Amino acid sequence: MVAPFNEPIYVTRPLLPDIQIVNSKINDIWESKWLTNNGTQHKKLELELMKYLNVKNISLFNNGTMALLLGLKSLDLKGEVITTPFTFPATVQALDWNGLTPVFCDIDPQTLNIDTCKIEALITEDTSAILGVHVFGNPCDVYEIQKIADKYNLKVIYDGAHTFGTKIDGQPIGSFGDITMFSFHATKLFNTIEGGALVVKDEKLNEKVSLLKNFGLSGPEEVVLSGLNAKMNEVQAGIGVEVLKIVDEERAKRKKIKETYERNLADIPGIRVITNLENEYSSYQYFVIEIDEGIYGRSRDWVHDELKKYNVFTRRYFYPLCSEFEWYKHLESAQPNNLPQAQKSVKQVLSMPYYGELELKSVEKICAILMEIHLGNSGDTPQQKIGSAVL
Repeated sequence: MVAPFNEPIYVTRPLLPDIQIVNSKINDIWESKWLTNNGTQHKKLELELMKYLNVKNISLFNNGTMALLLGLKSLDLKGEVITTPFTFPATVQALDWNGLTPVFCDIDPQTLNIDTCKIEALITEDTSAILGVHVFGNPCDVYEIQKIADKYNLKVIYDGAHTFGTKIDGQPIGSFGDITMFSFHATKLFNTIEGGALVVKDEKLNEKVSLLKNFGLSGPEEVVLSGLNAKMNEVQAGIGVEVLKIVDEERAKRKKIKETYERNLADIPGIRVITNLENEYSSYQYFVIEIDEGIYGRSRDWVHDELKKYNVFTRRYFYPLCSEFEWYKHLESAQPNNLPQAQKSVKQVLSMPYYGELELKSVEKICAILMEIHLGNSGDTPQQKIGSAVL
């Protein structure tokens, strides 16, 4: 029998710089007496992120939701936007706050991204854009989406909350589409505690975004747009400057953790790794598995609850589907029969503990627990070891 962990193993932990470095940074900000409105730290972080993400235009926000909301606003979209039901609520909430109607498209069974084969059939005269989500860091089929968008003169927006630092065929992920949103929430690979950014291809549009996030002010006494207050403050930006310095080290640690998971899960029937990309193709944001109840012997929900008994906390991510929200479930595109793959995947996907501080022996033990649960259900007697954890 595998014993429970003495201390809780959570699904994620924030990447934090040394507290002494943070204290020094805070002191600098305090001495400057410049806490917001495009201060020194804000400018520095923008420049550093443009280099790291290899993009020309970037605008920082107080959170990713506001970045996406105002990014959509900047495009003057109307009517319908084709998107995925398998995403965090913020994606469709940003549509809602812009008065846009989501048209839910089913997802690809391998990547869990929007299924490009099903987009074109959903386009109507009211369609103004496609909003793709790079789910769990797996990039969308950006080439096919752009091909469809060009054919019908549609805008393309990407929710890149999970794809910090990812590249596609050597190209930065922010170079695709009209706008890409990044989230810098504490749970993300790169964080500013709370925060986000928009990468905008067009420089003029980037100027508009900058106005929208600052009340639409073009000067102390001139308001040219109906905007909001969505600026990133100096404390957020200053911490982000320091976090960026340790992101590559964190990615390297997560790569080893991912390899340990994959190696130890390989012999457990009914478990498929969703996040299997490597190196520049992977953000190493999440480690996510899919549990096939018919093969594994237990449902995803049962495993999720059972792991808690071992002091292991996972997440049923994304659950429920956005199409099941009260204000959307009446839509034709939200009907379950139109989203068979999303309906299936949302019951199978489980986000596992994944962060640089997670010890490899803990990963091996988590995998041993998953094996024990499977074998216990089948009635077989385990005859093997997983890593150093003896069953």
